Amino acid sequence: MNPMTLVPDSKLATAATALVRDTTSELIYHHSRRVYLFGALTGRARGLAFDPELLYVGAMFHDLGLGEEHRSGGRRFEVDGAEEAAAFLRAQGADEDAVRRVWTAIALHTTPGIPEFMEPEVALVTAGVEYDVLGIGYDDPAAVTPEDRAAIVAAHPRPDFKRRILAAFAEGIAPRPDTTFGNVKADVLRHFVPGFVPGDFVSTIRGSSWPE
Repeated sequence: MNPMTLVPDSKLATAATALVRDTTSELIYHHSRRVYLFGALTGRARGLAFDPELLYVGAMFHDLGLGEEHRSGGRRFEVDGAEEAAAFLRAQGADEDAVRRVWTAIALHTTPGIPEFMEPEVALVTAGVEYDVLGIGYDDPAAVTPEDRAAIVAAHPRPDFKRRILAAFAEGIAPRPDTTFGNVKADVLRHFVPGFVPGDFVSTIRGSSWPE
């Protein structure tokens, strides 16, 4: 089976593709498509009953919050992407349960250890991100065979991807460093933004206004 046939052939998916192509870079577009495909293959291997359209929208919108228009808002980029997806789905006539699932999938995609226990669409957006960005599952062909991976990368190339995606993360979150408190993106700023000091949970507790 050609893994590209897993992409939904629907009005909703076509609209999502057009929006993402028009508003993001080639880097984010190809990454988002790979996230969907790796997530969908993982879902099939796990026997999960996921909605392909909702998984597709979650994957395609998951990094929209990195865009320049969101950088001064002060919210986590994951929330900005989730809000973009929610507005898109409502405009397309989706019901509120669908909106909730996609919003949650995007909002939690950088919070490991939680999505895997939630609805399939939530779990699989994170699984696709972890496969494409972190290489989690790369050496296990049970979900994504080497042949499937080669076909996906041929359709959606990842030249110099590690360096370029880290740069995109840094550019998207450097203007709002406080949003990285307690999440993995603090590591990005620590490596790429000189002088960045990550928030410290223990120091925050000790320095709170509560008297002892």
